[in-house]
Amino acid sequence: MPANKFALLRYRIIDRTIRGNYPSKEALRQACEEALYGSDGERISSSTIDKDLWAMRNEGELGYYAPIKFSKEYGGYYYEDPDFTIAELPLSNDDLEAIKAAAETLYQFRDIPLFQQFDSAIEKIFDRMAITSVGSDAEAIQFERVGNYKGSEFLQPLYKACKNSEVVELTYTKFQSKDSKTYTIEPHLLKEYRGRWYLLGFDLTDEKIRTLSLDRITQIKEDDRKFSRPKAFDSKAFFESAIGITVTDDAPLKVQIHFSAMMAPYVTTQPLHESQEIIEQDKSGMIIQLTVLNTPELISTILGFGKEATVLSPISIQNEVKQALTECILKYK
Repeated sequence: MPANKFALLRYRIIDRTIRGNYPSKEALRQACEEALYGSDGERISSSTIDKDLWAMRNEGELGYYAPIKFSKEYGGYYYEDPDFTIAELPLSNDDLEAIKAAAETLYQFRDIPLFQQFDSAIEKIFDRMAITSVGSDAEAIQFERVGNYKGSEFLQPLYKACKNSEVVELTYTKFQSKDSKTYTIEPHLLKEYRGRWYLLGFDLTDEKIRTLSLDRITQIKEDDRKFSRPKAFDSKAFFESAIGITVTDDAPLKVQIHFSAMMAPYVTTQPLHESQEIIEQDKSGMIIQLTVLNTPELISTILGFGKEATVLSPISIQNEVKQALTECILKYK
């Protein structure tokens, strides 16, 4: 598997360090961390170094097989061929541009507290590679929405709680209510959907998985308790049948929708859901099938296509869409 661009940077640091004095795995880890991030916190794990050493020895796609050996006598790594180095294998212009693009992408989220911690790391990578500092060039890529997320101030503490398996107490106010409620949560995952951040976690009071919008949180209190993540819980599987953020206990439905010929190419190249199948296609358009939960996000997605989409089945989804359209028309009478 081709290495990502930041792995390539670590390989060069490892190469430079190994040509020193039999560095240990911890010495390699510290060298990579210091070169890329500075000494303000651990960002690279020992397992990452293990994977890097394996890749350098075995990944032919890198263009070399590094003769890395471990010396029991000296307790560190060395090159079996003392003249070997990857320093003469330069990063291509494409490699440099890819790294720069990745850094510029992250830089667009600089106003969100969670991502501010990476500012110095990005600058150090750019400095060490003699690349112009982020933000000095003309803007070449822009996301739909960046910065100023309501509730973004809670991203950092919740991210920490998720990573460290720490119980948190949240004060929460729903849109439909002025009354606040307190939840004691085992946080599992932070997820973004359409400009909002959500926390997926286990509610210790009601003993169920709950999804909470960060922009409705008013206070977070740390709890001294730790928790063990359930091995059976898989966030990808949890959202497997969902469009958006809502998950119900209902069984997924097979939803068939006809799209006009004009809209068909858009839906083909940007599927509504991973389960999307093309059932039929002709000059009039195409019919797709989704295996999804009936959620508000599903209905709003269908409504967003207006006259270009027609629900064929099941009748329950067809009726919901029809009722929403009817009520919309009545507002203009």
